[in-house]
Amino acid sequence: MKKIIALATLLAVGAGRLFAQEPLNFNVQLDKPTGKISPHMWGVFFEDINLGADGGIYAELVKNRSFEFDNPWMGWKKLQEVPEGSMLIVNDNKRKGNARSLKINKPDAIAMGLQNEGFRGMGVRQGESYVFSLLYKQLTPGLSLSVELLDENDKLIGKSSLSLDAGETGWQSAEVKFTAAETTAKAKLNVWIEGTGVAELDMLSLFPTATWKNRPKGLRKDMVQILADMKPGFIRFPGGCIVEGRDLANRFQWKKTVGPIEQRELIINRWNTEFKNRLTPDYFQTFGLGFYEYFLLAEDIGAEAVPILNCGMACQFNTGEVVPMEELDTYIQDALDLIEFANGDSQTAWGKLRAEMGHPAPFNLKMLGVGNENWGPQYVERLAAFKKVLKEKHPEIAIIASSGTDPEGDRFAFLDERLRGMDIDIIDEHYYRPPSWFLSGAARYDDYDRNGSKIFAGEYASHTTRPNGPGRSTWEAALSEAAFLTGLERNGDVVQMASYAPLFGHVDGWQWSPDLIWVDNLQVYGTPSYQVQKLYALNKGTDIIPITRNQANVTGQDSVYASTVYDEQTKELIIKFINYNDKPVDASIDITSKRKISGAATKIVLANADLHIANSLEEPLAIQPKQQTATYKGKTIKESFPPYSFTVIKLPVK
Repeated sequence: MKKIIALATLLAVGAGRLFAQEPLNFNVQLDKPTGKISPHMWGVFFEDINLGADGGIYAELVKNRSFEFDNPWMGWKKLQEVPEGSMLIVNDNKRKGNARSLKINKPDAIAMGLQNEGFRGMGVRQGESYVFSLLYKQLTPGLSLSVELLDENDKLIGKSSLSLDAGETGWQSAEVKFTAAETTAKAKLNVWIEGTGVAELDMLSLFPTATWKNRPKGLRKDMVQILADMKPGFIRFPGGCIVEGRDLANRFQWKKTVGPIEQRELIINRWNTEFKNRLTPDYFQTFGLGFYEYFLLAEDIGAEAVPILNCGMACQFNTGEVVPMEELDTYIQDALDLIEFANGDSQTAWGKLRAEMGHPAPFNLKMLGVGNENWGPQYVERLAAFKKVLKEKHPEIAIIASSGTDPEGDRFAFLDERLRGMDIDIIDEHYYRPPSWFLSGAARYDDYDRNGSKIFAGEYASHTTRPNGPGRSTWEAALSEAAFLTGLERNGDVVQMASYAPLFGHVDGWQWSPDLIWVDNLQVYGTPSYQVQKLYALNKGTDIIPITRNQANVTGQDSVYASTVYDEQTKELIIKFINYNDKPVDASIDITSKRKISGAATKIVLANADLHIANSLEEPLAIQPKQQTATYKGKTIKESFPPYSFTVIKLPVK
């Protein structure tokens, strides 16, 4: 018995030593920077998935406003039986991009009505103004419209009316403004047709007046604001797999997304039927959010625009169609014309269109992606053709090329070798992997060629399970990403850009999860992963500073990760430290420098002992950064880092 007690005592002492260990020692070489951090290091990836554009950031509340969906009545219903032929869908192919309209033939004064359900309802707020607008063509004058907003219980919460001007015979526009009396996420719109007469109606639309920057028919301001709060260095658009399309006919064609809104040609969204468990037959792209609006959004929030264009290949997970090489010139010309649209003066054809749309000054495009998640020799062949022409005509534009769908394997190895052999400017690497992959990959870029192609971590996300539903972007996933991002930051001379993907998810209309930001028709919140990337983006610094433990990079030894940068503008040393343990970690960080570390430091902590916790609409800030002032003595930082935590320490340098 005494031997058993003695053994138990020995084990207890050993355990005590384990959890009361001496501080882990680290060294920061402040005066020996190893490289520069790209000014657009941390950005966002935008794709119209999960109702990200239509039904999301594009603030239009009416679904199928121009009757152009495959089923022209989708989203609409007649409010009562009407005589045969009194409501007809007319298809006039002479109308560019918008052939269909609704013809009303109303011989008497009995009211006829339509109702639109919106995108899983319409989000409206009490006291805010909304603008109903439409295009119409009078054939026999005498009609007027009455518009109503109803809540989810059919209670009237807003109303107005307008007459259709009888003075013109061609297409005209009209609008009326009214105020919502209540707040609801599930409103619907009634349009009553009154009087007698014959007319064609099109582009029946409802927008809040309170859009981003109050632009008429603009973007949802809370969704833009949460992006602006990150201060992203770039916005990659429009995707994503919608660049490729299920087939080439369904690919994203930027020229069809600019010019007058009513002339932009709608197509089915390729995420419409991609996932059998999340069928979304009402998902289309109206392109009210088109390339002009993407460029404008990037400019608004101080981000570089990073457009991605189709390279003559459809999604290889779907049809895998390719355009013949002898027909690739059209695709290459699209790239040349896009550069002209973005950067050309108003005397050029596409620069003139940009100016006519309201932006005479160039957008100053610097980067262009050729292809999205494409692979194989067929991609390399097409990329080479793009590169030859682009580098001859626009050597100032950096080309971004795809390394395929995975961060390792035969496809990746093939492309990595070929792209580097082509001297491609930037290679786009994607990784959707479990937390263990991110934790073990913090040293991934430590041995990359410093003089070769740069890296764009174009799509990353730690997946605990997928699809796992709204709000299940967990702290476990986010903390593993924080650990991995130390490796991106430490190798900022190689990794030029990084963005989580996808960006937005609508709780009532998602196809893919997890996502960085979740919304419903009225609310928006950032996931723990959003909070992590936001902390990196707001504290990116300008210079890479080495931090080591036992003269080695801190890449997961004892489940601890760290990176350090210096910010030339704020004169701060910024330490990022991840403790991926269920116990606190005591650390002593020695700063080697001739400069002084003085003044109050700032400490920002994201932490939770429960790895499975997540933010939600009900608790949008369950995981949020907590900031405080900290005082340290001299050039040694002694700190206890909480269990499962991501800490940012900002030290004034003189």
